[in-house]
Amino acid sequence: MSIPKRLFDFAYHQLENFPMEKMMTSKVEDVYKTYSTQEYIDTVNACSRGLLELGVKPGEKVGLISHNNRCEWNVMDAAILQVGAVNVPIYPTMTEDDYEYIFNHAELSYCFVSNDDLFYKVDRIKKNVKTLIKTFTFEPVADAPRWTEIHAVPNDEVQVAVDKIKDGVKEDDLATIIYTSGTTGLPKGVMLSHRNVASNTIASTYRLPEMEKGTARVLSFLPVCHIYERMIHYLYMYNGAHIYFAESLETIKEDLAFSKPHMFTAVPRLLEKFYDGIVSKGSSAGGVKSLIFNWALKVVLKWEPAGKNGGFYEWKLGLARKLVFSKVKEALSLTHIQAVASGSAALQSRLARFFNGAGIPVLEGYGLTETSPVCTVNADNSPNLLKVGTVGKAIKDVEIGFEPDGEIKIKGPNVMIGYYKDPEKTAEVLKDGWFLTGDIGELDSEGFLKITDRKKELFKTSGGKYIAPQLLENAMKASRFIDQIMVIGENRKFPAALVVPNIDALREWCRRHKIDVNLKKEIIANKQVQDRVWRDVENLNTEFAQWERIKKIKLLDKDFSIEGGELTPTMKLKRKPILHKYAEVIEEIYA
Repeated sequence: MSIPKRLFDFAYHQLENFPMEKMMTSKVEDVYKTYSTQEYIDTVNACSRGLLELGVKPGEKVGLISHNNRCEWNVMDAAILQVGAVNVPIYPTMTEDDYEYIFNHAELSYCFVSNDDLFYKVDRIKKNVKTLIKTFTFEPVADAPRWTEIHAVPNDEVQVAVDKIKDGVKEDDLATIIYTSGTTGLPKGVMLSHRNVASNTIASTYRLPEMEKGTARVLSFLPVCHIYERMIHYLYMYNGAHIYFAESLETIKEDLAFSKPHMFTAVPRLLEKFYDGIVSKGSSAGGVKSLIFNWALKVVLKWEPAGKNGGFYEWKLGLARKLVFSKVKEALSLTHIQAVASGSAALQSRLARFFNGAGIPVLEGYGLTETSPVCTVNADNSPNLLKVGTVGKAIKDVEIGFEPDGEIKIKGPNVMIGYYKDPEKTAEVLKDGWFLTGDIGELDSEGFLKITDRKKELFKTSGGKYIAPQLLENAMKASRFIDQIMVIGENRKFPAALVVPNIDALREWCRRHKIDVNLKKEIIANKQVQDRVWRDVENLNTEFAQWERIKKIKLLDKDFSIEGGELTPTMKLKRKPILHKYAEVIEEIYA
């Protein structure tokens, strides 16, 4: 087979070029289930036959919802696409109101969900969705139909019908509608064609480290309903990597130990937690161990790619890796790691230097659902493709441009068809073949892209000065005492910030300074603690102009979370809900 052009082609490409005994693995009812390439394709075809027997027609919309990543999701994805239907993946964490809106907007006829929680969640809105015929489950749920019910037995006549439809699917046909979680308003349905995602998969491959086809291992845990992780699954198939699906975010340590991956994807929030844990443990080891760790930490935090720091630095780096970070990698089960692809939000330069310096290559990229998603990415498999503080260079066939106000625009085969049933919003962002991203940024002289802020998130103080909150927020996270932060100050006299502190780091600081507090609320209320966090803010403020600097902070005793409504499923701040939730606190700041 030539280069895959439709999304279901990737598995057939693998079967033809390097059939794998172990293609993907996940837990099914507490037992690991592994599919070979052939078993995967056989199951896909059985499900495609079952969909035809249900009466699913080309162009029909079918929903997929799972609380974690799993083989079954990928099987159904390909099965749906093979019969010309459209896969509509939905975040498990969305509200019932969002579900009702999406089901009706997309006119879903069937839905496949992972467990009882999601089945009953869908069941509660079913009466308000006239198009929904039936919901199947991957896991056993009392009185619910299982997905295995559509595993049609081999039938040459039905398989011929599947193959005929499959052969007729064009690369420019609609493959999926992805409803963006968004930070405001109703979800928008991003329409992506087979060509959009397949071309992005192939182009992204050239930024990967060389992994041996058929033996490479990868771990998947970011939501596959998001195009970032989903495209990566096709990329793994194309490159012959055995995909291990994590049980949950809470079991990452165990899943890493089980899979011993060569690659996985991550978001900065997870890397921050890894970093905090490593630094906390190393710094508190005591005696000579702490001295050696702190020296090694200083070394890696000065890391630059391609040996730019010179020979003596590289010698020190090698020693730091041998004495300290080889043990860190072993403890995290990352002795085989070749790449960690970071996306979804800005990665602090401190984290990029730390992990790359420690021998854990973290490659930051940039993209959006509307661009399938990758536009740019750093890479360490070729000279001059990695630069700290940037999101890398454009991938093959993707062009980057700028509007007069600095807004980034993208052109290429990865740019979406448009927003489903919304020509007005489509026209706002698609102009002359360019997609307007809503992000502000700049290209440096070497072609590396730097993101400075979201256009819609820029705000003015009452003095008329523009503030870019993301720049401030990212800078402040260099403090080990700051876990989450949101900068505020629109139409106010000065910028301020709501801060979710790193309680573990503060608790350790209190212990070392003999401050007798332990409970979270006691720590946050302590004046010495508040002053210590503020000192970091003051120090980090110095890189900004006087009018940009944060003048006040308020420590919060609850994390921003998806469940609390403060974060999107991709861990971005939902600024309006946070402003509403903490309105009284904000008034106190400016009183």
